[in-house]
Amino acid sequence: MKNPVIEVNTEIGRLRQVMLHRPGRELENLMPEYLERLLFDDIPYLKIAQKEHDEFAEILKSKNVEVLYLEDLVVESLSEKEVLNSFVEEFLYEAGIKEEFNIIALKEYFLSLDKKEMVLQMMAGVRKSEITNFEKVHLAEYLESDYPFLIDPMPNLYFTRDPFACVGDKVTIHRMNTHTRNRETLFAKYIFNYHPKYEKIAHLYERQEEFSIEGGDILVLNDKVLAVGISQRTDPNAIEKFALNLFKTETTFEKIIAIDIPKQRTFMHLDTVFTMVDYDKFVIHPNIEHTMKSFVLEKKDKNSLKITPQIGTLKEILESNLKVNGIKLIKCGGDSVVDAAREQWNDGSNTLCIAPGEVIVYSRNYVTNDILDKEGIKLNIISSSELSRGRGGPRCMSMPFVREKI
Repeated sequence: MKNPVIEVNTEIGRLRQVMLHRPGRELENLMPEYLERLLFDDIPYLKIAQKEHDEFAEILKSKNVEVLYLEDLVVESLSEKEVLNSFVEEFLYEAGIKEEFNIIALKEYFLSLDKKEMVLQMMAGVRKSEITNFEKVHLAEYLESDYPFLIDPMPNLYFTRDPFACVGDKVTIHRMNTHTRNRETLFAKYIFNYHPKYEKIAHLYERQEEFSIEGGDILVLNDKVLAVGISQRTDPNAIEKFALNLFKTETTFEKIIAIDIPKQRTFMHLDTVFTMVDYDKFVIHPNIEHTMKSFVLEKKDKNSLKITPQIGTLKEILESNLKVNGIKLIKCGGDSVVDAAREQWNDGSNTLCIAPGEVIVYSRNYVTNDILDKEGIKLNIISSSELSRGRGGPRCMSMPFVREKI
């Protein structure tokens, strides 16, 4: 039987293929003055962040997981000259380069590079000191003369979970909530339109849609049920459009649980407060343990949905929809308010399940890790002093392409 190109029907099926992005020079273009603009709270030390990320990748490989890298997939998608030219032009447009002279200068610069070097340079951003023949034309360009970049870096790229998501044998390409991150989805567009292996994958959402949705809010609980967070970065209108598109296709999925979570940075995505670690076990932020609001979306007919509100605890909502009794919610930080807050800040709830009951976690969340161990969860622990500064954990840093069915 031919191996599937994309197949993700569960959060916990044994992981067989995953896409990562090793942090690059984009982190060295972070500056204290512009952290908020680039959605960062701190500046990771690149050398150590890369070492930690390599450790992450090596653990995956040791578990017989094939590791793909974002930049390689992009390069492999640009084999045709026309596609390459279109990619560079679209990238410059989305970077806000408007004047024809400057578009030409930057296009020549990018095309003079080896393709992989070009993609990495796009990810890193372009400092004004790197391009000497860039012209100031508009008043705004003179007023921003102290700003050091012609093109902003993309420091969030190592969180590969967000720009797109694999759902069953299909993909959603996202319109992200902020301009800073929405540029990342251009890479997904070219992979899933032009890569020889992935160009025929069906799309359930497109990056030009009006409403935002991000991959950290999409959890494939099993082959019948998805959970999607209504969050700071995923709009309910996007969830509805995604659901309609999904149910029009040939699919095993029967329902989407739209879970309403607080609209704040500490609850950025659903997977920052809630991840699946086994058939009947989830690790959660204690603040979502209480009664909450959710909505079950099901197919009504070809062009409409049946939407059923559900009020209850997260445990009740999960047991009702997954038809699993005795679901265990494992609290990040346990019963300590202090430990929960500290370890949630370092993504103690954001685990990557690589097989039923086996996860990858950050070393610094030792309180939560000890609780998981006592609950019988097998832990693969990675160093995390620098990676965690980006506010994302192992699930955030990975995009599964293939998982075994369970």
